[in-house]
Amino acid sequence: MRSHKVLLGLLLSVLVLANCQTGAAQGKKPKVVILATGGTIAGSAAASTSAGYQSGAVAVDALIAAVPTLKDIADVSGEQIASIGSQDMNDEVWLKLGKRVNEILAKPDVAGVAITHGTDTMEETSYFLNLVVKSDKPVVLTGSMRPSTAMSADGPLNIYNAVAIAADPTARGRGCLVTVDDDIHSGHDIVKTHTTDVGTMASGEAGLIGATLFGKQTWYRRPAAVNTKASEFSIDGVTALPRVDIIYAHANMSPDIIASAVEHGAKGLVIAGVGDGNMTAPAVEAMKAAIAKGVIVVRSSRTNGGIIRRNIELNDDEIGTVASMELNPAKARVLLQLALLKTKDAKAIQGYFDRY
Repeated sequence: MRSHKVLLGLLLSVLVLANCQTGAAQGKKPKVVILATGGTIAGSAAASTSAGYQSGAVAVDALIAAVPTLKDIADVSGEQIASIGSQDMNDEVWLKLGKRVNEILAKPDVAGVAITHGTDTMEETSYFLNLVVKSDKPVVLTGSMRPSTAMSADGPLNIYNAVAIAADPTARGRGCLVTVDDDIHSGHDIVKTHTTDVGTMASGEAGLIGATLFGKQTWYRRPAAVNTKASEFSIDGVTALPRVDIIYAHANMSPDIIASAVEHGAKGLVIAGVGDGNMTAPAVEAMKAAIAKGVIVVRSSRTNGGIIRRNIELNDDEIGTVASMELNPAKARVLLQLALLKTKDAKAIQGYFDRY
């Protein structure tokens, strides 16, 4: 009798498991929320071949409606966070976007978030989110180089791929991602490299995170730097970020541009230095004066490649500067803004640049 009961229990367990699997197969599609910020992907022009257009003119509902096949891969809804060209991206929108992403991802039924964004500052926003998102669920930015009204607009397929990646459980734990032109980049590495070319986005020496083909992903690697759920940065309760300016180094660079930034309230400076993060001798003296006033100075490079290591071009230990490592000036500025929320100690901030 007991053996019959055990057998019956096993049969019931198998039936329950089969029913669960059938329910999962027939169940709801993964839920993905699209957060729209504007950009070229939401741009509108007077003609399909016009080079000029208005960024952020198309609302998120229209972007979703333009890709009807989204319903085949996910349960999609949209929210309008901003309607701006990304040249106008600012700290206020960053904080609003980051907080909203965290709120959405905290919901158990949400698989991931896709974000439409202009390409001009996408590398900064994606890195900011890479540092402040508190979930390992996918966060995927996308954009386009042609407005929505253009002939052969690249936005619709980019949106489709972004939603597919956000819905893909294998995308979890890879940090904030960016997909454009069938490529998948890490928010830590992506940079814009061309003014108008559709293939403008690149990940330099780090390489792609993966590739996507009509919503089917192939993964190459995971990011090495600390990100998202493991990040120690938080924007909970943060209403403003410290002012950090980028100073572009050049031949015959004047020291007064550094002094002016400090006089106007910069709490941190990133020097987009020549070569391996260098600048003119008078500029170095102005930098030392800024550091003496409590301003944190990070040395980066205008070359957009390579690693700025400590104590090579300049003696960082002696001067008190921070080496940006592999971060370009735009990304170094983002990290410095968040680091200054936690400390004004240059050695501690160097630790952040080493890890993030």
